Amino acid sequence: MAESSVSMADVETSFQKFAVHGDTKATGKEMNGKNFAKLCKDCHVIDGKGVTSTDIDIVFSKVKAKSARVITFEQFNQALTELAPKRFKGKSKEEALQQLYGLIVGKEPANVGVTKVAKAAAVDRLTDTSKYTGAHKERFDESGKGKGKSGREEIPDASGYVASYKGSGTYDDKVKNA
Repeated sequence: MAESSVSMADVETSFQKFAVHGDTKATGKEMNGKNFAKLCKDCHVIDGKGVTSTDIDIVFSKVKAKSARVITFEQFNQALTELAPKRFKGKSKEEALQQLYGLIVGKEPANVGVTKVAKAAAVDRLTDTSKYTGAHKERFDESGKGKGKSGREEIPDASGYVASYKGSGTYDDKVKNA
């Protein structure tokens, strides 16, 4: 990788993507500690040896303003300047910083470990409507789709006809014809 090949605009783009991650009100101008730690983890700034999650938290606290809970892009650059020599030992400060920028550029927050719907055999068996019997069977049509309220409750026929007169006209028709 050629040195100083990373543009600050690319670094700032990655900063903004991580800054708004998981926060609907975020503007992308400031980043909280949780998102800073996520950026460091997803971009492999944390290597477990030279840089740990504790180091990330300490550097974040050091660069942010006393009462603030977020850092700006300028403070973010300060933090990376402090982390670079720890991450890339044996390199000059500028060279280490460029390599650190190289790790960050083009990255987006990963959604690794997001909870997925469990598809276990036991759950499939319990939710298969074709195996339902008795009163429960009445709640679903042949395709397995629920019938809604008509499947749960016995809804009376309130059409106005007496049961034995159904389908053959009104009461007045019956009386006149008799």
